[in-house]
Amino acid sequence: MKIHEYQAKELFKKFGMLVPEGDVATTPEQVGQIADKIGKPVMVKSQVHVGGRGKAGGIKYAENAHAAWEISKQIFGMDIKGCTVRKVLVTEAVDIASESYIGIIIDRAAKKPVIMVSPAGGVDIEEVAAKTPEKIFKMHVDPMLGLQNYQALTLGSFLFKDMKMARLAADFIKKLYITFMHVDGSLAEVNPLITTPDGQMWAIDAKINIDDNGLFRRPEIEAMRDPEEEDKYETQAKNAGLSFVKLDGSIGCIVNGAGLAMATMDTVKHFGAEPANFLDIGGSSNPEKVVNAMNIILADPNVKAILFNIFGGITRCDDVANGIVTAVKQLNPPVPIVVRLTGTNEEAGREILQEVDITATSSMEEVVKRAIELAA
Repeated sequence: MKIHEYQAKELFKKFGMLVPEGDVATTPEQVGQIADKIGKPVMVKSQVHVGGRGKAGGIKYAENAHAAWEISKQIFGMDIKGCTVRKVLVTEAVDIASESYIGIIIDRAAKKPVIMVSPAGGVDIEEVAAKTPEKIFKMHVDPMLGLQNYQALTLGSFLFKDMKMARLAADFIKKLYITFMHVDGSLAEVNPLITTPDGQMWAIDAKINIDDNGLFRRPEIEAMRDPEEEDKYETQAKNAGLSFVKLDGSIGCIVNGAGLAMATMDTVKHFGAEPANFLDIGGSSNPEKVVNAMNIILADPNVKAILFNIFGGITRCDDVANGIVTAVKQLNPPVPIVVRLTGTNEEAGREILQEVDITATSSMEEVVKRAIELAA
């Protein structure tokens, strides 16, 4: 789950990190009021769940409240990488002496958080990694022991040669790590982390992504979810108990089990086509899930064929077949449907599908090739 910059800054502030004074607004009038209350030059920052806001014109400097009001009228409603700006963060503009980068992600191979720091802040870390990798320093943290003082100081010393500033950075990194672990983060990033001419250290930008698997124990974090920023079909799928990710291809895939879903997408690509989605109906045999899955798939105008790949174990092939029949009768899909059924009650499932003139196969390769052929 992603959260907005202003929400990430609220968490930063809670754990003792310095962030600029400010507030979030949903109208130009509110922007003017917030800027007037701050009483200094401000930054007006679009709040959307994508990067590249500055390059797109979604972050601007305003000298006073009137200028902030005028600028916000240009930012509200702006489209940034497919996201519409509905909120802006108005914060005081801070004098900058230096810019750095700090980020934390989970290294799944090492099964540990890894902290990355770079003195080249304010630009995409991917660009730094590609052009000047020597400017990035990485350190893994044992999650059982936590971030040790010497590790934090080592990271801080990579950012600053001055020991006072290195210690200040080390303290900031420790607080960021504590925040990351507290919210079950999958990413925490400050870019840039700035120092001011008087020697303070501020997070003037903030990004946190949350591991969805931890939300059941973090209701206060779950409350930060912004449904307007999420793909409505992914939200619909989540509410229906389905795992769904939209992709850019033309073969709609409905599969039971994440591993089989990945193998199905790989096979589609192997034979020269592109999957339109990842959709896992899970281990349940509930026919209603199949109807919900079909509804979501058919909402994508790029889908030219629907591919069911069902390996019946806990999931019963006859229940899935009943769901397919119900969905076909209810939705009258305008695209062809191909089905692979194998496993529990597959013969019964094949008989059920004859009601809507669908012949199921037991070969994954065969069903994938057929879907691609019909989508052409």
